[in-house]
Amino acid sequence: MSVVKVRICTEATGCVDAELSDEHSPRTFEEIVKALPIESIAYRWGDEVYFSTPVKVSEENPVETVEKGTIAYWPPGQALCIFWGPTPASRSPGEIRPASPVNVVGRVLGDPMVFSKVKSGDRIRVEKV
Repeated sequence: MSVVKVRICTEATGCVDAELSDEHSPRTFEEIVKALPIESIAYRWGDEVYFSTPVKVSEENPVETVEKGTIAYWPPGQALCIFWGPTPASRSPGEIRPASPVNVVGRVLGDPMVFSKVKSGDRIRVEKV
């Protein structure tokens, strides 16, 4: 399994350690790592931050629900997503459900709740450590 350590930086959170891996979606992982560093504008959707990337990949072992701290790629929006709690699509308390299936590519290593400080329109950057 390949793992790449990254930092996700915003003004609101500072830099947060995370790791990307090819365990679930190797093709998606490879394309995202090739595109690093990625700078974008963050948007909030419930307890999720998402932001567009230059990566264009189709669904690869997509999942409909994720764990707290998951970093995933959302094919319809060509976006990376960071999840830490329920979204408007969640169907039960504690369920973390993306808008549509996502390709899991990593996880936040610290407390992902820190991303609740991010507001739509904030700048976000993902870079290799």
